[in-house]
Amino acid sequence: MFFGQISEKITFLKQFTNIKKEKEDLEKQVNNSKCSLLFARTTRYISVLAIILFSVITNAQNSPLESAGKKYTLGEIEVVGSSSYNEQTVIAFTGLKKGDEIYIPGDKISKVLKKLWDLGLFSDINFYLKNVDGDTADLQLEIVEVPKLNDVKIRGVKKRKRSEIVKDNKLQKNTKVTENFIVNLRNNLEDKYKEKGFLNAKANITTTPVVDTTSTDNLVDMTVNIEQGDKVKISSINIEGNEQFSDWKVKRMMKKTKEKFFLRFWKRSKFIEDEYEADKERVIKKFKEKGYRDARIVNDSVVVKSDTDIAVNIEVKEGDRYYFGNIEFLGNSAYTDAQLNQLMGIRKGDPYNGTILQNKIANNEKPDADDLTNLYQNNGYLFSNITPVETRIYNDTIDFEIRINEGKIAYFNEILVTGNDKTNDNVIFRNLRTRPGQQYSKQDVMNTIRELGQLGFFNAENLEPKFESVDPQSGTLDLHYIVEEQGSSQIELQGGYGGGGFIGTLGLRFNNFSIKNLFNKEAYKPVPMGDGQSLSLRAQASIAFQNYSLSFVEPWLGGKKPVQLSVSLSQTIQFLFNPLTRRADNDRSFTISGINVGFAKRLREPDQNFTLSTNVGYQNFQLNNYNIGLFRFPNGSSNNLSFTVGLNRNNTFTNPIFPMGGSEFDFSVKFTLPYSAFNDVDYEQLRDERNEALATNDNEALARIDQQRFNWLEFYKVKFSGDWYNNLFDKLVLRTRFEYGFLGAYNNDRGIPPFERFFLGGDGLAGFALDGREIVALRGYPNQSILPRSRTVGGEESFNDGASIYNKYTMELRYPITLKPTASIYGLAFLEGGATFDQFKDFTPFEMSRSAGAGLRIFMPAFGLLGIDFGYGFDPIPGSNTGANGWETHFIIGQQF
Repeated sequence: MFFGQISEKITFLKQFTNIKKEKEDLEKQVNNSKCSLLFARTTRYISVLAIILFSVITNAQNSPLESAGKKYTLGEIEVVGSSSYNEQTVIAFTGLKKGDEIYIPGDKISKVLKKLWDLGLFSDINFYLKNVDGDTADLQLEIVEVPKLNDVKIRGVKKRKRSEIVKDNKLQKNTKVTENFIVNLRNNLEDKYKEKGFLNAKANITTTPVVDTTSTDNLVDMTVNIEQGDKVKISSINIEGNEQFSDWKVKRMMKKTKEKFFLRFWKRSKFIEDEYEADKERVIKKFKEKGYRDARIVNDSVVVKSDTDIAVNIEVKEGDRYYFGNIEFLGNSAYTDAQLNQLMGIRKGDPYNGTILQNKIANNEKPDADDLTNLYQNNGYLFSNITPVETRIYNDTIDFEIRINEGKIAYFNEILVTGNDKTNDNVIFRNLRTRPGQQYSKQDVMNTIRELGQLGFFNAENLEPKFESVDPQSGTLDLHYIVEEQGSSQIELQGGYGGGGFIGTLGLRFNNFSIKNLFNKEAYKPVPMGDGQSLSLRAQASIAFQNYSLSFVEPWLGGKKPVQLSVSLSQTIQFLFNPLTRRADNDRSFTISGINVGFAKRLREPDQNFTLSTNVGYQNFQLNNYNIGLFRFPNGSSNNLSFTVGLNRNNTFTNPIFPMGGSEFDFSVKFTLPYSAFNDVDYEQLRDERNEALATNDNEALARIDQQRFNWLEFYKVKFSGDWYNNLFDKLVLRTRFEYGFLGAYNNDRGIPPFERFFLGGDGLAGFALDGREIVALRGYPNQSILPRSRTVGGEESFNDGASIYNKYTMELRYPITLKPTASIYGLAFLEGGATFDQFKDFTPFEMSRSAGAGLRIFMPAFGLLGIDFGYGFDPIPGSNTGANGWETHFIIGQQF
């Protein structure tokens, strides 16, 4: 028996020698074979298989006790071969240690080999029996580490593309070059070119060992040779089997797969397999939307015509057209059949449309859609399940049952918020629309996400609720909001040209401020933060004026209700500016000092998106040898005590910088007391006296009269604006906006005051006065250049003292480049139009100065909004006969259009 076993062992050693030779041959084939990954995996396990085979052959006739080979006591373990890993680390990972009893060969050695292979860190592993002393065996473990990348050369592409390939595929020095890495690299490169229409693109990758006696690392140089080939285009799309829809209509159903046409420059006729598969599904979906529920593609093929052309053949089977029959509801107790039918909106006899049916059950593309699922989930039925079932098909009609399993009403058990390391918990929790013990509502969860995003303290793109411990039996769930803090304070550095020349602005805005920690030294990181308040300091100056302002906002006065308190202080000193000499006379000034206190409260009706605001403001105007044209008292004072009431509705989506949907409406009325009704001044007589003084050029009389007219300002101002955001597809958003403003007088004899007027045109920069004027942007025209047309006589522009009426319309297409918290960047294209008027009798809402153009916006938390616009004015500036105004460049800092 002993000699028989020896003979079998000798036979096995011969087989093992052959296996090693096959292993070496396979390794040579791997470098040139497209199946390198398969061969690599084969070679990886050859050593393991060899030992297992050795064990099986050797011990086929052994007793059970000896079935794993001869038993030894493990002595020393030596690790040899190229490796950057510490010898003791490798030994520790094997799990083998001196003194262990093992069988050689045996199952334990096999498991160690497999464990090392599975790490993917080594390209070769071998165990050797180094020395045997009685029953003690010393082992030698030979390992060769997976090679590391030393250098990479990319051929076949332009120089600027090479760095992109290195970056995109992480071809950095010391990257581990495994067989899997090479296969993935090849696939990624070829797929990238195929997406661009180069269907025949090939990427050949070779590696060469680096001989470096100074390094113990196993290094290789890599050469990537890219054969791009010619771009393959779709020469024709052939449709067969269609009877109800023309070839042209079927081709239009495909969004990405288009045949070659010389006039189609906006959509190339390249063939991308993933997009083609999606287009086939889209074709069938369109057929089913028209009632052809059995429509399918029975055959399709792609035929290579040449190296640059392919043909796509699609055979469809339309089937019969079907119609909705009776729709019955089963299992509904919370809502009546009539209520559910009304929400469904599908009537008997309507053409069958599977997409509409599914969207009325649950619209996966619109989370807040009016569908049955949201109806139930917004009213506590989280565990509800709604399934449409075809119950009967007769002739061309299909009857349905909408089977509803309402389940238990769900309640929130625990509400968790994590990730806020700056913002205090109470600031977040007071904005949550979900509370422990409250009935579940999907709409409340979505509104909470929107509220948290619009705070501006967190990365709006990463806000997502996480449901935990959902228990249908008890009807409870835990809700976890994970937030990611982002910078919210801003510094404003602004420069531009206005009425007084160059205007410089320095502003600091501390959002998420904490005024209660103002005197707490430990809270300065770098300023006290965490209570959701806002503190702003701003200074603006040019040679013609200086302005200083301070404002504070507490969004939750008292901390229990969403009542916002805002307080602001400002002072402006404006000097008389000579546009001819471009100098300001500092001895002739106009000083405006003001204070505003406002309150705003979120309403519950008609819905929770409404906010009612009130404001009381006082301004004092002091003139020192200063005359601005609309009134004639160069020395004196005027006062403005005004009240403002505003109503706002805002349901824009989560990200306030780039809303993907929703709308916002603003309506406000600003007014003063009607002093002329009770101050016993005859303003009709005063008007006649003023006209007489103007005729005789009696400046002293004019000064006396205007001082009396404007001692306390009297006016009312109405403004209304609306914004809509519509997601067209992907992240392309259409923003439409309109806005109107009207400044009126209680007493026409007293007239409209010289303050609070509208100035239209340009970039909307804050100008050179804060006398209540509204600076309204209109791109494509110079700043504040759009005067009322009725005021221009003989082609000459009159003094620009603003207007009492304006309107403006905007359409803007926006697409984001990145929406990361460090910087949000998006491009835009716009159409815009606006006009100003002095009186309602001149108001023509569609006679406007029009413009179009494109721009870029960059929002960085530390600096706010930055941007540039290039606008083309299609109309002449009012009062000018020079034709279209042409191109204007506008720099946007710290504001939005």
